Amino acid sequence: MRITFRRFPSGVDSYSEIERDDGAVFRMAEFTRGGARLPHDLRHLVVELELGVTDGIWGTIADGGIYTSMRFAGGHRLPHDAARKSDMLKKARHHRIGRAELFANLAESIAALDSPTDAQVRELIRRHLAVVPLSEPGQDPARVVELPPPAALVVAAAALRAAAEKWAALPVGAELSYQWTPRRSPAAAQQALATVPARPRREGGKGSGKAGDRHGQRRREPKWVRP
Repeated sequence: MRITFRRFPSGVDSYSEIERDDGAVFRMAEFTRGGARLPHDLRHLVVELELGVTDGIWGTIADGGIYTSMRFAGGHRLPHDAARKSDMLKKARHHRIGRAELFANLAESIAALDSPTDAQVRELIRRHLAVVPLSEPGQDPARVVELPPPAALVVAAAALRAAAEKWAALPVGAELSYQWTPRRSPAAAQQALATVPARPRREGGKGSGKAGDRHGQRRREPKWVRP
């Protein structure tokens, strides 16, 4: 999937253009009006790409989700049941999309600091996690939302600042295009390792033994956006 953001004149309505892998093309109206401020949806895109969030806002669009701010603009015609499938997908991922919103807000808060210290990052994490609804007393909100390591959040914040600077320097009418190729998250990498088959046991001889088993952890759904 390819996403293109055009720098519109200050104060005018703006939109991004989405070319999905199924051939459909959409224009998605921006919450952020034209100008030097980084578009709201580009902010989400940068963070989701950096953190490897594949089931957030942009991953849902890539998988067939259609938001009310999106308008079909050409390309391959949508199937007759596209709206129904989109609604089902967004409903199934409601909590995960909320998780992606949380990560974007957190990365933006970290990006607002010139040189965030470990203590400042921990405090921002604590504040943002305070809004996560818990299904049971004593739950760790960081585990509920599968929070990335603080270092990964700092990297995402740095990418966000770099994107904001690049956008601010962009001339009116110029564009930035991105491919939807999110990084592999630490959790996804661990899950991938769990699928690697163990080496066969050697029969006798020096150095024989059993290959260690790797067990992936089941992803926990948080119990806690857009239409």
